[in-house]
Amino acid sequence: MGIKTLIWLLPLPPLLAFFIIVLFTNRKKALSHTISVGAAFLSWLGSMVVFFFAVQKGAHQLGEHPFASSINWLPLADKWLKIGVMVDPLTAVGLFFVAWTVFMIFIYSIGYQNYGQPKGDHDQKGLPPHGATVIDEQGHKHKVPSIEPMYSRFFAFIGLFAFGMYTLIISDNMLTLFVGWEIMGLCSYLLIGFWYAKPSARAAMIKAFITTRVGDVFMLLGIGALYAFTKTLNFREIFFNEELLHKMATTPSGFFGLSVAGLIGILLFIGTVGKSAQFPLHVWLPDAMEGPTPVSAMIHAATMVSAGVYMVIRMFPLLSAGAQHGELTSPMMAMAFIGAFTALFAASIALAQNDIKRVLAFSTISQLGYMIAALGIGAYVAAIFHLLTHAFFKALLFLGSGSVIHGMEHGIYHVDEDIDPQNMFNMGGLRKKMPITFWTFLAGGLALSGFPIITAGFWSKDEILADAFSNGHWMVFGTLAFAALLTAFYTMRQITLTFLGKPKTRAAGHAQETHWTMTLPLVVLAIFAIGFGWVGIPEQFPLIGGLIPNWLHDFVITTLPHHLGEVGFNWAPLLTSLVVALGGLFLGWYVYKDVPAGAEDPLKKPMGFVYKVLQNKYYFDELYDIIFIKPAIWFSETVSYLWMDRKIIDGILHFIARIAFQLGTIFRDWFDVPVVNGFGDFVGESTKKIGKSLRVVQTGRVQQYMLIALVITVATLFYYLFSVFTP
Repeated sequence: MGIKTLIWLLPLPPLLAFFIIVLFTNRKKALSHTISVGAAFLSWLGSMVVFFFAVQKGAHQLGEHPFASSINWLPLADKWLKIGVMVDPLTAVGLFFVAWTVFMIFIYSIGYQNYGQPKGDHDQKGLPPHGATVIDEQGHKHKVPSIEPMYSRFFAFIGLFAFGMYTLIISDNMLTLFVGWEIMGLCSYLLIGFWYAKPSARAAMIKAFITTRVGDVFMLLGIGALYAFTKTLNFREIFFNEELLHKMATTPSGFFGLSVAGLIGILLFIGTVGKSAQFPLHVWLPDAMEGPTPVSAMIHAATMVSAGVYMVIRMFPLLSAGAQHGELTSPMMAMAFIGAFTALFAASIALAQNDIKRVLAFSTISQLGYMIAALGIGAYVAAIFHLLTHAFFKALLFLGSGSVIHGMEHGIYHVDEDIDPQNMFNMGGLRKKMPITFWTFLAGGLALSGFPIITAGFWSKDEILADAFSNGHWMVFGTLAFAALLTAFYTMRQITLTFLGKPKTRAAGHAQETHWTMTLPLVVLAIFAIGFGWVGIPEQFPLIGGLIPNWLHDFVITTLPHHLGEVGFNWAPLLTSLVVALGGLFLGWYVYKDVPAGAEDPLKKPMGFVYKVLQNKYYFDELYDIIFIKPAIWFSETVSYLWMDRKIIDGILHFIARIAFQLGTIFRDWFDVPVVNGFGDFVGESTKKIGKSLRVVQTGRVQQYMLIALVITVATLFYYLFSVFTP
């Protein structure tokens, strides 16, 4: 099998798993998860083979001559619209993080769905966790089986989710990228609302679907405009055509003084604003926590929101077309502003959230803002680097939070305590109860905070700050640095409340470590959260710079038509990164180290009204409810239904019905009755009279028929004889 054929096959196993589970094995839970995880393993294995060949080929060779294959798809006027696959350096590193995170999430899902509180109904109290050992009245021990009624359905859906991301990653054109993009949008709808019997889950899936559709509409307009101007959607044909990019950058679009490249870039970027939950389309992502925890990890790390950042990274040559002498294009300025604002905005909200998963949700929004801002200031490699490291440590943190929740639910079952298992103020002391979860979660938390040297998050985040500082983007630098301080603070707040100190509830005191199918992926992802940053250490970094080559920079930079050099070393961004990371971690530990059971958040009193604003997410949900949702409902119920539907549409239909009725009456009285019915009656009556006249000869007596036959025969004989003998 050739490498190009293998690339075509990478998305196929999860798709086949989806259809096999839905059509054949949905009643067999163990077989379903075996098929699903096996499919994820095959795609992982294929991705690693492709990655190995890509690295072996070399960055420059792969950048200039990527593995590519295409087929004719749609016939056009004078040519074919082609679709195909391509693996260049960006695709290769994308396949690496997608394959590892997806495979780990699939393995984790087995334990998650089998060894925890019955899913979909956390209001049921007194029910044993899946896989728990219970003792009946006779003293006999029994193992509680898995009782998730939609177990197979879950594994089918995450298989389809993985298929969408693999399709997006390996696409060589904007059209099939958009197909994978929309498949993931569908899967997010299905999986966020997986427990659709819960009203909150139904509301969350609708909110996610509608919000992301807003961005997707603009993105589709951008794709249409791109094709209209270039007559192609192939990445290489557009991004490595300097003449075409220059023409797009200098041709006015006629909208708001933007060039064609600027208009198309902004339209495409709005798609990322929706998919990657950037301000102001950020409101759907926190509510996505209504889905199972593996879904949260898929959305926040492996697929959904990463796809938005990946798309703008892929489109960067177009977004930066026309940038000269450090000047930013219109799309880049939009990305720099929205990304930096979102990073700080979401980080501030995370300070006042008590749900362990919601803290991570706002953290994801903030870190995605980091990546968008990096692209806005031209820090191309830094954005890719942070996308990769973030995928690993954020997947780790979400899976770790699911492990914590399951441990708490186990404690709740044993002590029969009515508390929220996701509220961090009900936890504490889990470091000793769940040691594997603690150490792996700590690794992910330190990576998120940018703990110096030993974590991957430090190297990627520091590179973004260094780029902003070196290129004179002071507002972006200051905003991201402050966001990094808040990130370190709320991360240590989360770790301290959850794992350190003494248990704040009896349930926390009875929590226990989760099954190996959940802890094994945590260990693997923790290794990446710590060690993956070493592939991108700047050459000029003191002491260790140059000891390990900056492989990532040299590898992915060839994706651009014009190569960018590394940013020179400067102590200012490094010291800033150290201060905000270590300072934020220390403050988070100091403020929350002695919070007793039942106490309020120590920040609540000193922050006062501000804390309430942060806790309610700046009231954006309420604002959108007033501005968009309630007017839409009013419009549909009054203007649309009573006026448009009842008066106009129904009025037109009723008018047509009355006209039709009148015409029917005229046709009936003047044509149907006298002509159609008259002719029919005439034929019927005539036939009846003829039949009445002839029926006298139809007596049914054989003797009469024989006599008539004899008379006719004799008459015929006489006629014959007469004609013969008469001259």
